[in-house]
Amino acid sequence: MHHKPDPPAAGSSAIQAIIFDVGGVLLRTEDRAPRQQWEAKLGLPPGGAEALVFNSTMGQQAQCGAISEPELWRWIGSHLGLTAEETAAFRTGFWAGDRLDRSLVALIRQLKERYQTAVISNYASNLRLELTDPFGIADAFDEIIISCEEKIMKPDPEIFHRALRRLGRAPAEAVFIDDFQHNIDAATAVGLATIHYRAGMDLPHALAQLGVSFAGP
Repeated sequence: MHHKPDPPAAGSSAIQAIIFDVGGVLLRTEDRAPRQQWEAKLGLPPGGAEALVFNSTMGQQAQCGAISEPELWRWIGSHLGLTAEETAAFRTGFWAGDRLDRSLVALIRQLKERYQTAVISNYASNLRLELTDPFGIADAFDEIIISCEEKIMKPDPEIFHRALRRLGRAPAEAVFIDDFQHNIDAATAVGLATIHYRAGMDLPHALAQLGVSFAGP
C-alpha cells in the first residue's frame, strides 16, 4: 500500500507528490569524452552516438517497449558492422560518463518522509533493474513509470495521467521535474506544477517556491 500523506493544513501547499525524470536529472552525462572517443573511432559525427541510442527509429522503439534494450544494442552493432564484443565495449563506453546525482537522491529520500515520490522516464527496458542494482535507489520512489513498460512516451499526456492515478493524486497535487521543455509544457498542460531542471540549480529553493516543506513533521 502506498503512503498517502495527510491532507495539507489550511494555508499550506497542495503539493503531495513529487515526480522526477531520470536521464538529465537524476542520471546525467557529466563526462562526454567516452562518447566522443567512440564517435571518432566509429566515424560518427558529433552527437551521432546519442542519435543512434536515443533518437533513431530503433532507439525510439526501445523507449516505447517495442524492442528490449539488448535488442537495441544488437541492432546498433549490426548497423555499425561491429562484433558482439565491440558492441558491448561501445555500450559500456556510451554510458561511462554518466553519473548518479547522489545529493539529489539524498534530497528525494528526505522528501519521501513527507511526500509521495515517483519517476516518469522515457527509457528502455534496463532502467528498472538499474534503479534497483547497481544504483540502489528504486526504494526511494512510491511509483516508477517507464515509457518502455507503458508503451507510451513523454510528452504524451497519458503517461502523466497514469502516474497521477497510481499515486491517487489530482494534477494540482503533484510537481514534475524534467530537463526538457517539451515535457515540462506537456505536464503543465495536464495541470501539474513543474520545475524545468538545470544542472546546478537550487532545487530545494525551487520546490520551496511551490510550498514544499523540508521541515520535520
